[in-house]
Amino acid sequence: MKYFSTRGGSERLSFEDTVLTGLAPNGGLYIPESIPSLPSNWQEKWKSLSFVDLAVEVLSLYISEDEIPRDDLRKLVEKSYGTFRHPDITPLQKLNEKLFVLELFHGPTFAFKDVALQLLGNLFEYFLVRRNAKKSSGEPREKLTVVGATSGDTGSAAIYGLRNKENISIFILHPKGRISPIQQAQMTTITDANVHNIAVKGTFDDCQDVVKALFGDKEFNEKHRLGAVNSINWARILAQTVYYFLSYFRVQAISPGARIQYVVPTGNFGDVLAGYYAKRMGLPTDKLIIATNSNDILARFWKTGKYERVELEAETAAAPASGISDGKDAVKETLSPAMDILVSSNFERLLWYLAYEAEGGGTVDDACAMVDGWMKSVKSNGRVEVPRKALELAKRDFIAERVSDDQTLSTIRRLYESEPSYIVDPHTAVGLTAAQITASESELSSSLIQVSLSTAHPAKFSEAVAKALRSSAAFDFDRDVLPEEFRGLLQKRQRVIDVESADVDLVKSVIESTVDMEQTKSSTGCV
Repeated sequence: MKYFSTRGGSERLSFEDTVLTGLAPNGGLYIPESIPSLPSNWQEKWKSLSFVDLAVEVLSLYISEDEIPRDDLRKLVEKSYGTFRHPDITPLQKLNEKLFVLELFHGPTFAFKDVALQLLGNLFEYFLVRRNAKKSSGEPREKLTVVGATSGDTGSAAIYGLRNKENISIFILHPKGRISPIQQAQMTTITDANVHNIAVKGTFDDCQDVVKALFGDKEFNEKHRLGAVNSINWARILAQTVYYFLSYFRVQAISPGARIQYVVPTGNFGDVLAGYYAKRMGLPTDKLIIATNSNDILARFWKTGKYERVELEAETAAAPASGISDGKDAVKETLSPAMDILVSSNFERLLWYLAYEAEGGGTVDDACAMVDGWMKSVKSNGRVEVPRKALELAKRDFIAERVSDDQTLSTIRRLYESEPSYIVDPHTAVGLTAAQITASESELSSSLIQVSLSTAHPAKFSEAVAKALRSSAAFDFDRDVLPEEFRGLLQKRQRVIDVESADVDLVKSVIESTVDMEQTKSSTGCV
């Protein structure tokens, strides 16, 4: 299996090089040359497998034994998920006969990003150890400088996946003051020498733009051997396909023959894209429901075919000033901050498939050229409108819904007051609200069950949960929500580097000076 950039070029990378490279030099995202089909007997063969066993089967379809022998792959998977608190890794919670919640927050940082980033960290380490083992004595060892942007959960999950790993330094950019206190503390209280947090005055999109610019700087990239942990890294999408298969089998065990509709709260489009790949591989699912908050570039695309950074003028003018960031575009601050994103990076991968299919008899190069033109238009003009055929293809596999903060709070209250009581974080509430809207609009058939993905533990967003439930005398946050691992976290000393603007050169200087300091300490034996 080889991988190529969505924006074209002659390079065809192995899985190892794809993982270590992250973002293509031309700014594109790597996708597989083909999407493998499931084995003919997959339903019977896989139905009773554990998450670990299922992960080995799914990943093996994309990773040849020549690259990672099956025994090594199993060890990597076992190591990656040995830190999870639930034996099912991503357990299914039944809310009622028609609705299940797929809990993805049982990893070390209580967020769905752990599923991918625990594996990605171990893949980085595995490949570097193997490469360095082949070097002769005195030959420079390969090192990786991992750079990522976070709207909250990616950062802590990446840090926990890479902390204290040999020959790896990690720099995480987050928008200063725009992530929850718990999310910030999870990142900045980690004191391992290879972990560095950078607080950028700006938005998540600003941070993401800086990271992409760093990868696009050939000289800087080659000097520091940059690695990507954001969902632009193909390994993250691949890892997330596994829980779609696991949940499918768990639902079938409860309701044999049921049709399944997945509902996914999403900002950067990675989590729902994993479901799309699972569907393309042959997993029987109905249309995937994309749930967005007020930063609804995706919901607007599915209505109009226009992919626009900035909201329509009428909507922007009507929005309260307090709900608009001081950034270059109208990023709204919401109760679900991990989804406060204007441009969804992974959407480019879907655009490639839409371009390829819309072209009919077109070639891979034709589709790459079309996507390259579309993304250049987004960068220069802030928008692009795809052909009608491409929009029709998008509507074949997806439905998109926008959810307001008021709806989010209402859903948190409704679920808490239901029987049995269930407490969710605001991102999960966005997904469950979209599930309710879609169910009421479509009159779900008796055989269709919705599975809504729960992306984070409610304790990570205490302000939103407390705001929703403050009128309930029975609710006690510390007793009902707060896990032991979070107690005292906000009182720990935090280590963070402040950057006054989303300036690429400022961030470069931070990385340069920090890496130089690390190398000096390493050469002198200091710690």
